[in-house]
Amino acid sequence: MNIILFAFTVISSIYLTTAGDPDTFPKHVHISLNNDPQSMVISWTIFAPLSANVAAFVNFGKTFDTLTQKQQATYSSFKTKKTKRYIFKAVLTNLEYDTRYFYSVGSTEGISQVFSFKTFPSGSDYPVKICIFGDLGVVNGVSLSPLIAAGQRGDFDMIIHLGDLAYDLRTDDGDVGDTFMESLQPLIATKPYMVIAGNHEFEKDQISFENYESRFFMPEDGDGHNQYYSVQVSSIQFLGISSELYAYFTHFGTEPVEDQHKFLEKKMQSVDRSVHPWVIAYHHRPIYCSGKKSDDCSDFESGVLKDGFIGMPGLEKFYYDNSVDMVFTGHQHNYERYFPVYDRKVFKSSPNPYHNAKATTYVISGNAGCHSSGAAFGKISPFSAIQSQDYGYSILHVINKTTLYMEQISSDPKASASPVIDSLTLTKDPGFNFGSAEVNENDYTYYPKTNFEVPPMITNSCYSRDLRCRQMLSGDKSKVTFKKYFVGDEQENEQNGSDL
Repeated sequence: MNIILFAFTVISSIYLTTAGDPDTFPKHVHISLNNDPQSMVISWTIFAPLSANVAAFVNFGKTFDTLTQKQQATYSSFKTKKTKRYIFKAVLTNLEYDTRYFYSVGSTEGISQVFSFKTFPSGSDYPVKICIFGDLGVVNGVSLSPLIAAGQRGDFDMIIHLGDLAYDLRTDDGDVGDTFMESLQPLIATKPYMVIAGNHEFEKDQISFENYESRFFMPEDGDGHNQYYSVQVSSIQFLGISSELYAYFTHFGTEPVEDQHKFLEKKMQSVDRSVHPWVIAYHHRPIYCSGKKSDDCSDFESGVLKDGFIGMPGLEKFYYDNSVDMVFTGHQHNYERYFPVYDRKVFKSSPNPYHNAKATTYVISGNAGCHSSGAAFGKISPFSAIQSQDYGYSILHVINKTTLYMEQISSDPKASASPVIDSLTLTKDPGFNFGSAEVNENDYTYYPKTNFEVPPMITNSCYSRDLRCRQMLSGDKSKVTFKKYFVGDEQENEQNGSDL
């Protein structure tokens, strides 16, 4: 039924689009969540300004042929070397819960086909399925077609992309990013698409995240520039976190990391764990991994991310103190699931370490497919439960307030007949949070550091890294100036052709 509806909407675009300049025809249509459960953010791109006094809008309604409601859009723009893109945003509000809405976007100079999305039910205890993956590109995007097919089947209700989009959004003057968004449009125009920045979103020549920041609209309760934010879905409190503010602190300084940490602490103080008992964080770079290039998880960036540095708080202690149940990351082009682990203590002694888990469970899902083939595994971490080099993606099933179920789906052409290569059930008793649970020595196995001690490793890496890092470490900040990590606080304008 879903596939038939999708085909119908595609065919219908022939009749619903208007003739005119193809550069003013809406492209890259996608939707995302914000902090109001009865709203939906819809955005799209055009490549030429609209005529004077021509407004952009979303037409929407509850049936395919009654798009009688209208929401005007705002816009912002950004320019690469040769191309200027106009990015539109409309926020639909006061939507009914658990309801399918149909919509089209554009203006009198170009209207899109009709898409649809379904709002989530009310409350905080409804079942929902979330697709999670990282590192998906245009070249060798093995999981792209399987993801679109799975979305059309209804295998999941929303998407979290763990960074490294398109490879890269900015490549070829942004054309690769355009191709990526157009390829994903059948999926992300119908399922909320939540993104977080990876290292490939960082634009070295500009020292910014301009393409990433400009093309997407994540919840604005964090920094307002897509680096960190939160969103609540069913019984889950999600935390979207920037590992890249840690990785590029020599460019941006330590203050953005400190601000992110303050946001996270404040957010967790406001979370009612009886309403949202599950807390799940996601960011691009992992804290733990077993990739053959093991320095990816023991080098400078990951050491800073895990334990902090020169006033920047690390993430691992925050996860433990606040009973963050799961952390999803990418970056490593493979799949790896961990036993609950904290500070090199692995909790796998009990018959089921995932019931009332006494530390955070980490999952790497970073092999959706890109120009770089799957990362081989080296010496397996003692904290690791399972590893796979198959291309694929994760689906997290929220069963209820006490049970989560996760599957890793292989999209690898060389995979065996069964696409499910790993599964995990995470359960906990009502009111249980490991941050306040009693722990004794029989609960865990401790693996002391053998290759490095984090503080000396970080210090030595900093000194060998670059002049800016040495100056920061020595306290000679008078010689160091920092850039803002965001492009700017340009005000969104109400769409009017004369303003473009």
